[in-house]
Amino acid sequence: MKDEAKDIAIQPTEAQAAPESEAAAKTPAKKKRTRSSKAKGTDANAALEARIGHSFADPNMLMQAITHVSALKSGRKRGDSYQRLEFLGDHVLGLVVSDMLYHAFPNADEGELSKRLAELVRKESCADVAKSLGLLDDIKLGSVGSSADARLRKSILGDICEAVIGAVFLDGGYAAASEFVKRNWTERMHKPRRPLRDPKTVLQEWAQGKGLPTPVYREVERTGPHHDPQFRVAVDLPGLAPAEGIGGSKRAAEKVAASVMIEREGVGGGNDG
Repeated sequence: MKDEAKDIAIQPTEAQAAPESEAAAKTPAKKKRTRSSKAKGTDANAALEARIGHSFADPNMLMQAITHVSALKSGRKRGDSYQRLEFLGDHVLGLVVSDMLYHAFPNADEGELSKRLAELVRKESCADVAKSLGLLDDIKLGSVGSSADARLRKSILGDICEAVIGAVFLDGGYAAASEFVKRNWTERMHKPRRPLRDPKTVLQEWAQGKGLPTPVYREVERTGPHHDPQFRVAVDLPGLAPAEGIGGSKRAAEKVAASVMIEREGVGGGNDG
């Protein structure tokens, strides 16, 4: 009987076993969630760095570059947001693009280079780069910023792009920042979003500089219905083969013809320089 009582005494009841079983089950799950959250954050940072094209030695630098003032916790300074990096990145961008323009357009004068620079470093151009890199969803906003939905994000995209340039510069030096800018601005440099100057004006100034008369435009052909005509126009300069352009109006066709001659003769000041 003593042996049986002893055996019964050492067996845990269901009520005693359940808490131990539940506790054992909860512990691994909690650790798993912690590891998963950390891994998720690391993966997100790695994906962001991959899109930017720079692996940060100091990841906090990148986080600062995409943090809006509204996301700062109480007690933190505005300088912990992207603002200071934006200031730096703005000037780094200007220097790198100026160097790119200087070498890409050897025949362009100071005025043309300045116009090209202004177009490439404007906020809209920086915002386009930020969009192409998918930075819109990476911006860290506080409750004030979040309530303004995507409009605020779009309005500060250009600032964020400049801040990222500043962060890359501080983290990797001028070479890293220059590589980032060249990778994202070279195509834009050769294909501006809008004409820098009227091609007819560019061609006329070039002709005058060569001692040639004013270019002459002549209609070669008109096709299409009356409500939707198409004009083919040629531009003539002595000693040069005519260049032709097609457009929905004579003016548009003349611009195309001038652009064709500009590109063919390697004239500076057109869209392609």
